[in-house]
Amino acid sequence: MKKNLESKISISKEKSKATKKLFEVLKRKKPNDLDGIVQELHHQVFEEIDCVTCANCCKTTSPIFRESDIERLSNHLKMKVSNFISSYLQKDEAGDYVLKTAPCTFLGDDNHCTVYNHRPAACRDYPHTDRKRFYQVLDLTARNATICPAVSDIIEKLKLHYA
Repeated sequence: MKKNLESKISISKEKSKATKKLFEVLKRKKPNDLDGIVQELHHQVFEEIDCVTCANCCKTTSPIFRESDIERLSNHLKMKVSNFISSYLQKDEAGDYVLKTAPCTFLGDDNHCTVYNHRPAACRDYPHTDRKRFYQVLDLTARNATICPAVSDIIEKLKLHYA
């Protein structure tokens, strides 16, 4: 799996210019069928990929923690919000709370999330390929393709669709 992941991420980086070009067109044109196509591709790809076998997102990238996420996790862990923040979080350059360390503190040795039912909204929504108004997250999707092999696959299938 590790070689496959590295290969897909490497290929995704090599194809980033073609991805950027396609995404510029999609942003400009905002095709009516884009959401439906991407959601269909999302479901196809995730029929084949099991996130738990990869967990690269949890190993390399921190989600943004919103206030509601911090409160939910603090309650679950029976911690004061201030203690949760000081123990696990820091502010990034944009002023958002993110994890201090990678891999994620809450990623178990078996690649399962130890706080799954209480995880941040950013984790719940990741990789953001099954949402409405997909054209709004095209830049994020291009970045996610260098982290998530499923996103890389979705983009390659999207290129074929709009070729």
